[in-house]
This record gives sequence, structure tokens and C-alpha cells, in this order.
Amino acid sequence: MTSSTAIVVRHITHDDIPEWTRTWSTGYLRPHAEETVNFIRDTIIGGRTIGAFEMDRCVGTYRSSPQAITVPGGTVLPACTISKVAVAGTHRRRGLLSRMLRMDMREAVERGEPVAILDAAEYPIYGRFGFGPATSMAWFEIDVHRAGLDRTHTDDTQGVELVTADEYRKLAPGAYERFRVTQSGALRRDSAWWRQATGQKVSPGSPWTEPFYAVHKDSGTGEVDGLLCFTAEETWEAMVPQSPLLIKDLVALSPVAERALLRYAVKVDWVSTVHLPYRAPDTLAPLWLSDPRAARITALSDYLWLRVLDVPRALSARTYGTEGSLVLRIQDAGGPAEGTWLLQGGPDGASCTRTSRTADISMDVRDLGSLYLGDEAPTRLSALGRVEEERTGAMGLADAMFRTARRPWSPRAAQYHQARPS
Repeated sequence: MTSSTAIVVRHITHDDIPEWTRTWSTGYLRPHAEETVNFIRDTIIGGRTIGAFEMDRCVGTYRSSPQAITVPGGTVLPACTISKVAVAGTHRRRGLLSRMLRMDMREAVERGEPVAILDAAEYPIYGRFGFGPATSMAWFEIDVHRAGLDRTHTDDTQGVELVTADEYRKLAPGAYERFRVTQSGALRRDSAWWRQATGQKVSPGSPWTEPFYAVHKDSGTGEVDGLLCFTAEETWEAMVPQSPLLIKDLVALSPVAERALLRYAVKVDWVSTVHLPYRAPDTLAPLWLSDPRAARITALSDYLWLRVLDVPRALSARTYGTEGSLVLRIQDAGGPAEGTWLLQGGPDGASCTRTSRTADISMDVRDLGSLYLGDEAPTRLSALGRVEEERTGAMGLADAMFRTARRPWSPRAAQYHQARPS
């Protein structure tokens, strides 16, 4: 068996892409094909793609890319987004992921990215690298017949317009940009994202069903303030329509737009069930129905994981629920977040600096990641033995400062029609 010291972890070159793609495809249980190599070659960004190589064979893959995440208060913060992580099954437990990730985290600090984010396919992996679950997702299944919406009444869907894919590509990006700066946890969607979402460029091997597209326009300004993308499958049983509808994407800048678009989807002819994945657990969606119990949660899970790399920059970028001052002791095993930090913040802004003062609260950097966007509470983590109160009363203040009125949400579009929880 070759030792891990004989395996080189490095940035890949153009010539490495076919071998790198083969290893990634195998890790993700996808057939390897030449068109996949070409697709990866077109989407890889510069020098941020890493591979682990044993001689000429790639045995580990890793990629990061620049992103931007909205934090409480509306600041948009640069972020390092991690994806396409795979280690060959023949080379597990040799520290290859650790080497690739730590290499990129060092470079992220040098690039000036204060946080790193990822979508964790498996829960147990990333906590040991300082990542904590920072947003959650709920999947809903709506029983159309129980929802209590009358298809003959159209007042509740005024402002909704069906559009073509070309029209959607023109209208949607601007509306989403206005939306994402209002939503804590939202990420940037670039032009490549919209091309894939509308079928202009589909990842090889990914099933593709042409969606239907709709927008909502504000009655006063005529401006697009809501987006809806969905697929539907015609299904009949004993001459009774039983068609499922999957909402691939639904974002709205106002409650009026969200209500109209959701009600439109629920009232589409022949549809018996509406699948609504990837929503914030405190979404208002069920309450837009006449009978909210028609929307049943079929899955509830963590989603976006976050690691703080630059504590002063990250903590001073967001706002806080109440004015307060806390001294935070962050354990990071020699990493960039290690230290004791003075946080002074409130609804209008914050500052954070290194300090020699005695800590009010102690925690691991992974728990700071869970608290950062406001989805978790210090007292809950304290009950789990992960956050320690060093000064009486500090935990209550931390709760009041870090929690937000609404839970953070990272909108994610369902990738294709078959991707819905059973």
C-alpha cells in the first residue's frame, strides 16, 4: 500500500482534467463520458481546482469558487464555496480530504475570503474542519384537493404571467439580485447558473425536463418581484387526473408575490400534488393555503454549512438583534479563527477586535459557524455541551444578539423533475 506521503496534493493543470473528471464522476456515481470532461473544462475556474495524485492517477478531487453570501443586516460578504469533493474508494482514510481542504482554506485566507461555505452531502465529515450547519431546509408535499383553493377564482393570482425560457432568462436575474440582498443566507447566481437553470447548458448525464416559467409583476410599478419555475407530469388514474407538479424554484420580494405564485402552482389544472422542496423551515408557504395542513413536511435537514476564517471581518459585517458587548473565546486548533475576540454590536452595525479580556463565552469555530447567520441559538448549543458560559448572563445576551426574526435561507433550485423526497 502506498503511503499518503507519496500522494501529491496540488492544483490541477489543463492536462489533468480528463483524469480528474473520471475520479470525480466515479465518486458521484456518474458514468464517465467525454462530454463530461468538456463540461468540467468549461466550468472550472482558474487555479482553484485541486487534485490528489498518486503518480499520474488522480485519487482525490476538490474545487472551490468565489461566491457571495448575504448576512443579517444585508451586507454581502465574499465567500469561498467548496464543491466536487471526492476521494477514490481505494484511498480512503489517508487524510487526502484534510490535505486538499486545508490547502484551500489557507489560500482562502490569502484571497481575503472571510467565510467558507458548502453543501454537506454527509453530516459527520465537515465539523472536524471547523464547519457548522448554518441554514436548514424543509421539503413540503401539498395535497391540492385539501388545500381549499377554488380554481375558478383568479383574484388571488393576479400579477402572475407565464413566460418563455428566453423571457425568463432576461427577467429573472435582475429580480433575484434585488431579492438576495434582502435574504440572509442567499447566494449569488451568475449567468452560468441561469443558463443551466433554463436548459441552455445542461450537465451531461443530468435528466432534463423542460420547465414552465412564470413571473409576478408588482401591480403598481409593473416590476418583476417574483419568480416561479416548475415541471409537471401528466398522470391519470381511472380517468381522474393525478399529476404531480414540482416547484423547481420560487423566490419573491414580497408576500403578495409569494402568495400569488404559490397559489397559481397549486391551482394548475390536472395537478393533485405539489412538491415544494428547499424552503426555510419557517416559510409562510403553508399559510397561503386555505388549509395549511394540506402542506405536509416530508423532510427536514441541515443545508448550508459555514466556516468562519476571518473572525473580525465576519462578525463586524452583520447586524445584531440588540445592543451588546461580548468577549468570545474561539477554539480553532491553530486555525485562523483561534483567539479571544471582543464583539460590540447592535441593529445598526458592529465591530470585532482581538482582545486580552476574560472570555464571556467559549466555543469551537464550528459552533460559531452555526450561530453566524442566526439559525441556531447559543443556549441550545450550551445544552449540547458545545458552548460554555464563562460570565453569568452572557448566554442570554448572546441569544438576543445572534438570533434573527426570520431564519436564514439559501434558496436552491431543484435540479430535475425526479429530485424530490419520497
